[in-house]
Amino acid sequence: MRRNGSSGFSLFELLVVIAIIGVLAAAAIPRFADFRAAAYDSRSQQDLRNLASAQELYRASNETYAADVVSLASFRPSEGVELTIESADQNAFQASAEHPGGHNLYQWDSAAQPALSSQPRS
Repeated sequence: MRRNGSSGFSLFELLVVIAIIGVLAAAAIPRFADFRAAAYDSRSQQDLRNLASAQELYRASNETYAADVVSLASFRPSEGVELTIESADQNAFQASAEHPGGHNLYQWDSAAQPALSSQPRS
């Protein structure tokens, strides 16, 4: 509404808008952290699946599973994912993966059904 030729928003209107933005931001920021942790967990899971494929390729030509990630030329873990091959022999391998920003530790056991399992990080 215009009065005496002036235009613009009153101080009260600006404060109401800032308060609304503050409430929306307070609700969105915690959810953003959860979404980010879920993305890191998804990255860890996918790295274990890719590792399993690389292990099967390695076993097809070497008759045993690789004992370390360096031996797998076709595999590179994602940035930030801590991936470890815990054991490997001619019949099976076990590996684990986690991301420092994620909520879970994922484990792959090629002899188990299902091969992929998870547990909350301690």
